[in-house]
Amino acid sequence: MAMPADVPLGLTRPRKLTPGDRVAVVAPSGPIDPDRLDAGCAILRSWGLEPVVGAHVLHRHPRLPYLAGTDEERAADFQQAWLDPGIAAVICARGGFGAQRVSDLLDWDSLAAVPPKLLIGFSDVTALHEQLAVRLGLASLYGPMGAASSFTSDPPTAEHLRRTLFEPATVRTLTGPEAGPLIPGRAHGITAGGCASLLAVECGSPGARPSFAGTILLLEDVNEHPYKIDRILTQLLRSGALDGIHGVALGSWEGCGAPERVRDVFLERLGPLGVPILWELGFGHGPSTLTVPLGLPAVLDADAGTLTLDLPALAD
Repeated sequence: MAMPADVPLGLTRPRKLTPGDRVAVVAPSGPIDPDRLDAGCAILRSWGLEPVVGAHVLHRHPRLPYLAGTDEERAADFQQAWLDPGIAAVICARGGFGAQRVSDLLDWDSLAAVPPKLLIGFSDVTALHEQLAVRLGLASLYGPMGAASSFTSDPPTAEHLRRTLFEPATVRTLTGPEAGPLIPGRAHGITAGGCASLLAVECGSPGARPSFAGTILLLEDVNEHPYKIDRILTQLLRSGALDGIHGVALGSWEGCGAPERVRDVFLERLGPLGVPILWELGFGHGPSTLTVPLGLPAVLDADAGTLTLDLPALAD
């Protein structure tokens, strides 16, 4: 399928990883379970990587228990890791809340001045993925985090991330056991998106893109009732953020109620857009999850239940 004229060629790809690379583990959002952190770092070491844990990762905010340290501490760990020339990738330890507060404290000019670096994470990290795309023009990986239960407890989740990092040419086509058409069709665009509630609340904020025109929009979330999903989608629609999208790939909706109710919400709110919608590609907050590249051209085939990248997620 030829790339439509209104679709850009994609964002700059960081390089793939090789054994011996140093990777930073940071906590821009919620507090970290030390045992899960140890387990995640052990997996990274088993791949030949050298995890470097940020100085404040195990800190707690003095007043707000849902944050891993103060905003300044979390931002300092992220910025130090990004600016360190010896660090090949930055892996977030977990999601939760707080990445938006960190993004406001980062020196984006300094981050833009260094060679491309890889960011890995999902959920609350959506805010940072979007900032990297808009401010730095960088592709990134919406995937499992270093202290997340899916990464430490589900071998297929870890293996898919490993292959994406080291052998990206082997994971060009993504699919899941429940993937299928909510609205049939085929579309070509740049992958973008992440956690639906984060995308909605980011609308109008500094560095947020005015719309996702030309994209295959990835959406997933956790513990949102169907009426809240309706509210999220309505905000995205009313803000103009969904104007011109080429297709939608939906991930997991863990804890969001009966799947048929969630499907009905998407049909009601996004069906009128007239674009293909793929149900349950297999990424996000589920117990097992795929790693999905953001910022790359791809073909969405809702009928086949696949998302196929035009090129490997990471550069050689």
